[in-house]
Amino acid sequence: MEVRLDRLILERCRKEPEERCLWWRGTWWSWRAYSELVHCCSLRLADSGFRPGSRLALVLPNSPLFWALTVAAWSLGGSVVPMNGQNGVQTLVRACHHVGVAGAVIAEGVPGLLPALRTAGIPAVATAVDRDQPSFSLRPFTPGEEGEAVVFFTSGTTGEPKAVCLTAANLADNVEGAVERVRAIGDDDVILNVLPDFHALGFTVCGLLPLLRGLPQVLLAAFMPCEATLEAMRRSGVSVAVAVPILLAYLTSAVARGSHRPALKAIICGGDHLPSSLDERCRRLLGLPVLEGYGLTEASPVVAVNPGYDRRKAGTVGLPLKGFETVIKDQRGLVLPPSSEGRLWLRGPSLSPGYVRPEGLYRASSAEGWFETGDIASVDDTGYLTVVSRASDVIIVGGFNVYPRDVEEVLRQHPSVVDAAVVGAPNSLSGEVIRAYLVAGPAGPVPSRELAAFCRERLPHFMIPRLIHYVPRLPRSAIGEVLKRELRSI
Repeated sequence: MEVRLDRLILERCRKEPEERCLWWRGTWWSWRAYSELVHCCSLRLADSGFRPGSRLALVLPNSPLFWALTVAAWSLGGSVVPMNGQNGVQTLVRACHHVGVAGAVIAEGVPGLLPALRTAGIPAVATAVDRDQPSFSLRPFTPGEEGEAVVFFTSGTTGEPKAVCLTAANLADNVEGAVERVRAIGDDDVILNVLPDFHALGFTVCGLLPLLRGLPQVLLAAFMPCEATLEAMRRSGVSVAVAVPILLAYLTSAVARGSHRPALKAIICGGDHLPSSLDERCRRLLGLPVLEGYGLTEASPVVAVNPGYDRRKAGTVGLPLKGFETVIKDQRGLVLPPSSEGRLWLRGPSLSPGYVRPEGLYRASSAEGWFETGDIASVDDTGYLTVVSRASDVIIVGGFNVYPRDVEEVLRQHPSVVDAAVVGAPNSLSGEVIRAYLVAGPAGPVPSRELAAFCRERLPHFMIPRLIHYVPRLPRSAIGEVLKRELRSI
């Protein structure tokens, strides 16, 4: 059966026209007001030549316009390609060419992007996010996958970004599975939408889920400054915060400095590993520990999440969503017994049909529908999933496997270390040694001998960093993942 996300959302608008839908810049929009903006965008896109199979690039911050254009594109049988305006002009132009967009709507104030797109032959228009976009002439569309809803460019933390195709059926299944799994989300909750909607986590969980389930969402174009985010959460009555670790670190710091503590019912976190110290900091300063989850763009994106505070297993990313099958294999492809660490494989209806390439769609899954995530993980005898590391990040020191997060957790415990990341560096004797990149606190860098002694008390000898580099900040993606490929080039 064909899944039409636009029809499900617009039906919600018809059923509850005067109920709260979107909180934007201090004001609640009703479902009626939102549907009127969707209708206006649909007319303008149709007049511009948008047709079934067309892809529309969106270089916009979180806003009602972003979600109106998205649903409008779906209503016309097309799809959207959300992009990060901070990725650089040439990167954005190449991305538009890569997936064959019919046109682009960009926010005013992205330097140089509008003329660059037009010079490259890509119809584009710049608009303020508080208005619907003017019409423009689109070029002939590039057909997408049947039922295609969105194309995401992955963050590229371990290599070149890929264009991931997700269908309407993928997204609908993921939303349904997430709502069923996370019992902490109720019908009267207000969802925080501050993670970037050009990222799969923000798009599906913070934006699409509330639209499909009829929950009010609080749209914020950016989470900095954190004091403003906390004030918006207070004024709008946010009860469920969906976040990533770096956002939680900023929010807890702001509360520690005296900002208002929000009245939250649940904190859900994904996007990167959650340090145990940050979980405890959230418990102390935000009033709740964190329901940690795990996902990847190719899975729409949620794979697993802790179902609620009564069934939370700290240190795990919870239970897989209904419909997902998981298996742990060794490097030879043999299935490992429960609690063994190995490569995580997935199968389920939320998985992407493949990657978009200029010559067509590249199927990412095996013939049996299994997808290798590239993550090292384990599943215990109760089904809870623990993600240990990216397979490409594992450091092999003298034949021993070293998982970076184990070392990073210890380094962050030092009172003079604000942040830490480790990678492997070639070594003629041991194969690799551990190279640590540290952000120092106000007292300045820690002497190498002191840091080595600190680690020696907490780690085996082969896990102690041998090379130390101090940096002003760690390079991170838009949702806070450390870009280790950039660290390796320093």
